[in-house]
Amino acid sequence: MVEPAQAQESTATSQEIADVISQLEQYRARLVDDFTTTAKKAKLPKSMVMAQLNTHPEIVKIDTSLAKLRRQDAPVSSYEE
Repeated sequence: MVEPAQAQESTATSQEIADVISQLEQYRARLVDDFTTTAKKAKLPKSMVMAQLNTHPEIVKIDTSLAKLRRQDAPVSSYEE
């Protein structure tokens, strides 16, 4: 039997998903800004910075999570049309 608290946790509204997406996007932007600022101070070439950003573990994790959240939210939006 599923407890009410567990049932609520597994059901997210479109607004909650949108809020999480927004927060993750802000966090990602902050990571990229911090990384590029540090790279500029170290005078790293832009190509190296971009390569590092594309493989940065935290950014990859955020991008994966964002993709999952957007897929999860997409069916809800498509039925509303």
